[in-house]
Amino acid sequence: MMQESIYNMIPPKPVVVVKPPMTKSKIPGNIPPTASTFHQPGTSHPVLSNMSGDATTKSVQDRTHAALGKPIGSYANDATKFMKKFAKSSSVPSLREVKMTSPDQLKPTHLKESRFLGGGGPPKRHEIPVMNLVTSKNFITANAVEVILAQPKKNQDNTKDYLKKEDFGRVPKYLHHVKKDMQNEMDYIQQLQDQHRAENASPMQPMDDEERMMLLDGLKSKWEAINTAYQGETHIMIMDTKGKKYRKEKHE
Repeated sequence: MMQESIYNMIPPKPVVVVKPPMTKSKIPGNIPPTASTFHQPGTSHPVLSNMSGDATTKSVQDRTHAALGKPIGSYANDATKFMKKFAKSSSVPSLREVKMTSPDQLKPTHLKESRFLGGGGPPKRHEIPVMNLVTSKNFITANAVEVILAQPKKNQDNTKDYLKKEDFGRVPKYLHHVKKDMQNEMDYIQQLQDQHRAENASPMQPMDDEERMMLLDGLKSKWEAINTAYQGETHIMIMDTKGKKYRKEKHE
């Protein structure tokens, strides 16, 4: 047991552990291992690769961004790659260039018909027009007389007169169809109600007087027979046979 001492208050000196020198392999770390099973799936290589151990690179190269995608920032657009001028089209050539390279494009595909007879161009030298046509009509006087004799125009009233319609005051045809459909529906509902009432009707029927009297007479005669048997069997006090006892219990 350690005893209490004043020297124990002074902490001991730390012991410095000297690390041994790091061991470095003579084989570089970027060479694939021998007889490795780390392949990319779905290849034509066997289960093991680099059996001889002389491969300097991987037998099956890694697929770029196959699982986690490209690094952050790789999907950004490249500022140097943009569409240049006339990349998908060409400039419109000038009229001088068209005349020199392809003058056929300037020829019209369809010529408009001329207003002159026999084709285009001005009239011929021998085609003299009709001249010196005059009239004695005074257009001012003729217009004044035409205006004076003209009848005034009547104002046309385009308002539709509903009182002059063919079916005014008559029941529209569509209402007849509506009433007919409603009546057919009511008849069908009444038919269903009658059928339901007939199915749920009571089977009892009124009885005539003759049948009722016959039923009463039969009930009276039966009651008299049962009452006579009851009176004769139930007052017997001595039950010396099983028959008497059975008949009394039956009546009771």
